[in-house]
This record gives sequence, structure tokens and C-alpha cells, in this order.
Amino acid sequence: MQHNRKKSLRDFFLFLEETVTELLHIKHNRHVSLLVVIRQILFTGVEALPLIGFIALAIGCLTIMQGYAFLSNFGQGIWVHIILVRVVVGELSGIITALVVIARSGTAISTELGNMVVNREMQLLKSFDIAPMGYLVVSRILGVVISMLVLTLYFNIIAVLGGWLFAQFFNHLSFGAFMNDFLSVLTFPYILMTILKSVIFGFVIAITASYEGMSVYRASTEVPQRTIKAVVISIFSVLILDLIISWLFWIGA
Repeated sequence: MQHNRKKSLRDFFLFLEETVTELLHIKHNRHVSLLVVIRQILFTGVEALPLIGFIALAIGCLTIMQGYAFLSNFGQGIWVHIILVRVVVGELSGIITALVVIARSGTAISTELGNMVVNREMQLLKSFDIAPMGYLVVSRILGVVISMLVLTLYFNIIAVLGGWLFAQFFNHLSFGAFMNDFLSVLTFPYILMTILKSVIFGFVIAITASYEGMSVYRASTEVPQRTIKAVVISIFSVLILDLIISWLFWIGA
């Protein structure tokens, strides 16, 4: 069992090394398909907009509601903007978006690639001189990373707008006044951290799902097992990376 775990870990890092090498030479990689990238963006990004928008709207409203309910008793209602920036922009937007992407795209990528292995479609691509790593893996990673970045920014915009709309129940602030208070708290490091998290999370989700899907051997029963494993590893990795990035951010702040 321990030997199998070491072998699996070694295989993953070899897969990671090959993927990073392909990404570094992407300009000269003729196997990377723009069509696959666009399709991945449509599925991961565009089709997830309604769900992400609804969650972001709810999170923004709940943050304002709890913030005003707690802080207004101390005459510090203005601090809800600090909570909105630090909790929603800094933490929740990246994590929640990542969980949605894992549930939708992570499972889809792992299942699709696993079925392609079982149906021997990988050999078919190779027979046409098409490298599966560039055509299937790198293209999907690019699509997921771009989608993750856009979805996270979209989440933040909707959450802030939802927060302002709900704030009207407590204090009739104009949109300009609300945004002035919000932007006075939103500093560049928070924006940078959000972007960094979204890119890293997208890469981790895509490469984990791709590796598990490509690791299927011949039995179709392996496909759901690998998909579940991809989901578990992705969630664990995202949470650990979020803690590390946030910790490094607070040390440097």
C-alpha cells in the first residue's frame, strides 16, 4: 500500500513536470487547441455564471446583514466594509468559486478523460500525431484557469452590489457613498491575493482532475473512483493552499 502511494505520488509529479513544461513552451506547442480552450471556458465559466451570481448575491447580503446587526450596536457600522473586503473578497470568493468549479468542471474533466482512456481514444489521437497532453490536458488547464479568474472577479462584483442593495434596509446610502467606503478599504494587496488564489486554485483543480482521469487503466469502473478521488484531493489542496497564501499575506502585511 505504501509502495503504491509512493508510486502514485511520483507519477503525479512527473505528470506535473510534463504539464508545466508544455505550458512554458505553449507558443510553440501546435497541439494546444484554441477550440478546446474556448469550450472549456464556456462550460466552466459561462455556464456557471448564474450559480456563482446567486451565491455571491446571497453572501454579500448575509455579510452586510450580520455586519450591521453586530457592529451597529457599537456605533461602528462602517466596519461592515472591512468585513466585506477581508472576508468576502479575501477569502470566500476564491474558496466558494473553487468549490463550484470542482463540483462542475473537476468531475467533468476527470470523467471525460477517464472514459477516453477506457475507449482507447488516446491511442486514436496519437495515431493522428496529436499529443494528448497538449490537446486534452494543457488546453483544459488554460480554460479552467481563465474561467476561475473571471468567475472570482465576477463573484466579488456581484457580492459588493448585493451588499449595497441589502444595505439600503439599514442605511439609505447612495451607491457612490457605499463604493467610496468600500474602495477606501480595498487595497491593492487584497486584489493581488484574490487574483493569485484564483489562478492557483484553477491550476490545481484542472491538473488534479486531468491526472486522475488520465490515470484510469482499462476498467470503466475506475472512472467514478478516480473522479471521487479528484474531488477529494482538489478540495483538500484548495483549502490548504488558501491557508498558506492567507498566512503569507498576513505576514507580509
